[in-house]
Amino acid sequence: MYYILDLSTDPYWNLAAEEYLLKNFNKPVFRLWQNSPSVIIGLHQNAYAEINLEFVKRGNIPVVRRLSGGGAVFHDLGNINFTFIDTLNTDEDSSAMFSRFTSPIISALNNIGINAQLKGRNDLVIDDKKFSGNAIAIYKNRVLQHGTLLFKSNINSLSSALQSRPEHFKGKSVQSVKSRVTNIWDHLSEKMSVEEFIQYIQNYITQTKNSYQLYKYTTQDIINITKLKIEKYSLDSWNYGKSPKYTFSKVLRFEGGLIESYLTIEKGVIIDINIYGSYFFNKETIELERLLKGINHTPESVKEVIKDINLSDYINNITEEEFINLIF
Repeated sequence: MYYILDLSTDPYWNLAAEEYLLKNFNKPVFRLWQNSPSVIIGLHQNAYAEINLEFVKRGNIPVVRRLSGGGAVFHDLGNINFTFIDTLNTDEDSSAMFSRFTSPIISALNNIGINAQLKGRNDLVIDDKKFSGNAIAIYKNRVLQHGTLLFKSNINSLSSALQSRPEHFKGKSVQSVKSRVTNIWDHLSEKMSVEEFIQYIQNYITQTKNSYQLYKYTTQDIINITKLKIEKYSLDSWNYGKSPKYTFSKVLRFEGGLIESYLTIEKGVIIDINIYGSYFFNKETIELERLLKGINHTPESVKEVIKDINLSDYINNITEEEFINLIF
């Protein structure tokens, strides 16, 4: 049995490592890791319906799609992530899997006087407030279960980053369930730092099962994980483009008038767009719509298209920033 204490806080690398360990290791694995500020979304989620795009772009916060299902979560260095990878027990349903893999974490917290409990299928709570969301991925005969541990996370940033606007979206994506959250630190009778807490969890888990051995990545491991990061987890086509087909609509009032946008997105690409409103124009809006069809539904792609045109010809007095806000 291996345990891995990762020092990288790169969310792209860390999510790539999860897939690599699941698909290439045969022994049980226990892993502790942290991400710098980032939003991690579930495999089948629509990224745009989960995040506050303006907030994450302004803060240069990466949005990364993980291999497992479940809802969107915000990571920062006040949060610790844990992972268990083991042989799949075909007699277990998902609830039993969550119970098996979260029980060591609950036990470790109970041991320092925190009344942590598993609530529902996959949430860990203290006083009915969530501090850990968990998700599962299965590959062949292997199962990966990972979860968050909000230790001293920035709750305001968490709330802001995940402040989606679901009324603008229609589709088959899985919407996150918003919960009341809490930090473990607030419930400690004897305070400790994040580093001390990581050390405590590591010691408690590995000493409970003495068969765990510290594993350090080989050169080939690092090469393979980095390759997976570059070719998959750092790409917009994975993080945004895997979103299911959905429609997006928005109505905003600008100096030039009231404007409505209606978009259909499939695999991250704008396949249809219609703009309506009480604005003035010099050129037909349909020309602008044609320019935007077939491009990726990302601010960067839209900016690339409109940089060489005069937007005010199509929508009088609208700025680039206002137009971007209209379609995201």
